[in-house]
Amino acid sequence: MAATAAELPIRTERLELRPLRRADAAAMTRLVNDYSVAGNLARVPFPYREELAEEWIAATHRQHEAGDAWHLAITLDGALVGCVGLTRKAGAAPELGYWVGRRFWGQGIAREAAGALLDWAARAHGHAAFRASALTDNAASRRVLEALGFREHGQGQEPFLSRNRAMPVTYYERAAAPAPAAKPLLLVVACALVDVEGRVLLARRPPGKPMAGLWEFPGGKLHEGETPEAALIRELREELGIGTWHSCLAPLVFASHAYERFHLLMPLFACRKWEGRPTPREGQELAWVAPERLGDYPMPPADIPLIPLLRDFL
Repeated sequence: MAATAAELPIRTERLELRPLRRADAAAMTRLVNDYSVAGNLARVPFPYREELAEEWIAATHRQHEAGDAWHLAITLDGALVGCVGLTRKAGAAPELGYWVGRRFWGQGIAREAAGALLDWAARAHGHAAFRASALTDNAASRRVLEALGFREHGQGQEPFLSRNRAMPVTYYERAAAPAPAAKPLLLVVACALVDVEGRVLLARRPPGKPMAGLWEFPGGKLHEGETPEAALIRELREELGIGTWHSCLAPLVFASHAYERFHLLMPLFACRKWEGRPTPREGQELAWVAPERLGDYPMPPADIPLIPLLRDFL
């Protein structure tokens, strides 16, 4: 899959990662034509000439178009300071590579650029696992990979053009993150009690309870084997001391909301007929609220989307 203009450049707090340009060839040559840089790169000859930089830049554009690789310039304040890339091969995770000019070492640039590219590849193209390698004696590059979540996956020998011989390398892999565990589903039921003036009853959660101080519709959890209607009749009796019937409960909408530890599913019913006077029995505060003022009362996140739907109904 080729990268589109909308996906690039990638920007971080300090850096911009963009496709290479022919005008980058001179700066690239100056930075790479340094044995401390070239000697750590397997596919770069030394000395490094500007025409090689021009050829490689042109090749990166063909690779982008084919979707075979993304090689990007690392720029700091508009100036080229290095390159970072991902190369794709059939049947294998994309391979990460990077280099930074010696005068920019020790500033965290490689880690920032590589991390941003990995995040972009995961977000824009769905890649979850990656691989990389580093000279076994290149402690700085190995630290970068380990900081990015890569783990050693063996050692071997690779030919290095700049050194004219094979060199020992350490292979790395970053596995796909495990899928998050499914959150337990919590089923609760709620009721919008509507009086003869069209006002809705809200209950304020008392101190000591989760989300204390927030306003909500009366209701609660279903017991095992209960229907939502049966649970709501029981909860209204326990919380408010009122009685109602299945035929007086009209299903309106439901809320589906992911909290940190569980996923809440909450059907909301409307009720206009009951026996008794709503009285707080669990330390809660009650308020009869006009529909247009429901938004003035702070509520749990799951309840908030229900407000405009309830106002439309009333």
